[in-house]
Amino acid sequence: MSVAARLAELGIDLPPVAIPAAAYVPFVQTGNLVFISGHIAKKDGKPHVGQLGLTMGTEEGKAAARAIAIELMGTLKAACGGDLERVARIVKVMSLVNSAPTFTEQHLVTNGCSELIGEVFGPQVGAHARSAFGVAQIPLGACVEIELIAELKP
Repeated sequence: MSVAARLAELGIDLPPVAIPAAAYVPFVQTGNLVFISGHIAKKDGKPHVGQLGLTMGTEEGKAAARAIAIELMGTLKAACGGDLERVARIVKVMSLVNSAPTFTEQHLVTNGCSELIGEVFGPQVGAHARSAFGVAQIPLGACVEIELIAELKP
């Protein structure tokens, strides 16, 4: 099944590339690798503010990470010239989770992103290396920020 068909089956419409809020670009390609800049969690078009383990729980954070995966795939689609079939492999996902000092479930929050990517791209393309960090704060108070590296077919 194609990536577009999987997205349609899941009822997911990918958004257009967001305009950067600071001095950076949404993605950079070097060789066959595309580096997607960090995307923060949004709710109703505004930063999804919260701190895991203090003002929000793991499941809410996981849902925020899933929403970020949709934003990342929208940016990746733009980087691929509109054709996600050009993705050879999702190489790495790095997740920053706005965490209270005692919160230790960053990996479970990040699963919201990883699981959706795996579902959309399948195990051959979607299985990826990953890091999940707990941080004291994220820009604009967002609960999660995630970046992605993908390899494109030549």
